[in-house]
Amino acid sequence: MSPVYNRAPMSHTEVIPADWSPGPGHLAERVLLITGAADGIGRALARSCADHGATVILLDRNVRGLESLYDEIVADKSPEPAIYPMDLKGATPADYEVLAETLQREFGRLDGMVHNAAMLGTLTPLSHYDDELWFEILQTNLNAPYLLTRNCLELLDLADDASVLFMADSVGRHGKAYWGAYGIAKAGIENMAQVLADELEDNSKIRVNTYDPGPVRTALRLIAYPAENRDALPLPADVITPCLYLLGPDSRGISGRQFTASTR
Repeated sequence: MSPVYNRAPMSHTEVIPADWSPGPGHLAERVLLITGAADGIGRALARSCADHGATVILLDRNVRGLESLYDEIVADKSPEPAIYPMDLKGATPADYEVLAETLQREFGRLDGMVHNAAMLGTLTPLSHYDDELWFEILQTNLNAPYLLTRNCLELLDLADDASVLFMADSVGRHGKAYWGAYGIAKAGIENMAQVLADELEDNSKIRVNTYDPGPVRTALRLIAYPAENRDALPLPADVITPCLYLLGPDSRGISGRQFTASTR
């Protein structure tokens, strides 16, 4: 029987319970896929998920970054992760089918996925936007999450309480000048999460949410704000607790919601 979901209005954003923290083995026995895992928030989240007992599938185009992350997780004596090198910008629909088939063969199910990979592009007026870059940004930031989620829905349905988490951005929730394809793709992500949550509400155990971590000390943030004081920004490890909550059993029944970092 599918759970009764507690949904909030689309425009309403919220934070996780203020007194929540992950207990020992919070994600034990769970199989989680994280895109953009080689650096930034994805890397910090992958290490934390593994530390809390999850088997993490690390997806990124940066093979060297994935290999070093694999070594760190193994050195921590966490469950052994899996590496899946993939360039979302150039991946075809057939590539996602192969990925889903591989996960089915190797793991048998998925308990959760985090769509973290992102490509910024150029901050410029729409009238000046490069057409080729436009398509690359939409491919990486919108089409890839759609194709990955669609192809893995059957694997997610095999879990007891699967979670799909889309990493969001404030420019996707409120349009802002010059953010072009990135902002528009992030707006599409918010809508896709709502559509998917609504479609799954009555016939699936899969929950779907978005999370905006706010300004974080990452490489993408540096590109967007090169003159910003990076030392004043939180580290990726400081903003991932809501992800742990939304990926774990304590968030069962919560779907179709928009979350923000509690520090904002």
